[in-house]
Amino acid sequence: MGNLLPGALICTAAAAGVACTAGALTLFNRVIPRQDTLRVDLNEMADMEKWEEYKKIITPNREWLTAQELEHITIKSRDGLTLHGDFLPAEKETDKLAICNHGYTGRGLQDCSSIGVFFHKLGYDVLIVDHRAHGMSEGDYVGFGILDRFDCQKWIEYVDKRFDKKKMIVLYGVSMGATISVMTAGLSSLSRSVRAVIADCAFTSPYDVFAHILKRDYHLPPFPVMNINDMLCRQKAGYGFSDYSTLDAVKVTAVPILFIHGREDDFVPLWMSEQNYRECRSAKELLIVDNAAHAASYYEDKDGYEEKIKNFLGKYAC
Repeated sequence: MGNLLPGALICTAAAAGVACTAGALTLFNRVIPRQDTLRVDLNEMADMEKWEEYKKIITPNREWLTAQELEHITIKSRDGLTLHGDFLPAEKETDKLAICNHGYTGRGLQDCSSIGVFFHKLGYDVLIVDHRAHGMSEGDYVGFGILDRFDCQKWIEYVDKRFDKKKMIVLYGVSMGATISVMTAGLSSLSRSVRAVIADCAFTSPYDVFAHILKRDYHLPPFPVMNINDMLCRQKAGYGFSDYSTLDAVKVTAVPILFIHGREDDFVPLWMSEQNYRECRSAKELLIVDNAAHAASYYEDKDGYEEKIKNFLGKYAC
């Protein structure tokens, strides 16, 4: 009997290892490769009753924006991908421009139509981008901010070159787009044209948000699934989940940041924006929206959200 025990333990460990590897591969294939359909459960944002109210804001803004004569722009990423954006100039000549960054498996005009219309009404030029592996942009793998921060920097360089560095740039993002915006602000070579960041429900790092979902939905600890998944991502997509974080960025950036988060967000938990806010060394403000789930703060309290942004930009981006 004693001789059988080590063998049984080895078999059990081997089976567990196979299961973990299979689980990690499944997670990788569901999350990291390009997804051309929305993979975020809309229930993370609102129930059906709330969605009907939110659509009263979303639908007319999206219809108005897509009916405009948008300029379709492409640039090259540092690794050779063609990235796409849509540009809407202000009605009057302006020195202000907002770059809007969408969320995971979204598209620029899909996720950022309402906020794009808001910035347009404020008198901003608006550039709404599709991230790598999203929308009309090329790419096989989602960058989760770690790769996209360099793409965002390319968009900033495009704006600087086109407008001879005469635009004051605001970076806006929601969910993954918020993470991208904050991570971009941490780049040492960031253009001085960037005057402010508005980050709505940014996650601190891919590792943190995936670990949260593993625990919430599958009751699993990060190890070893995350470690295997990280190795797969590094081999195939060229980055690891902990290569960079918003916490790294906020400790070095000089750009003022407005952090926004819904109190009821259980997809990207509130503590991530609270930690970003605590660690941030630049000028900073925090707006927590009651009764708002993931990426729903704007629609839950449109007036308060817009007023907070206007006040923030009036302080730091004028």
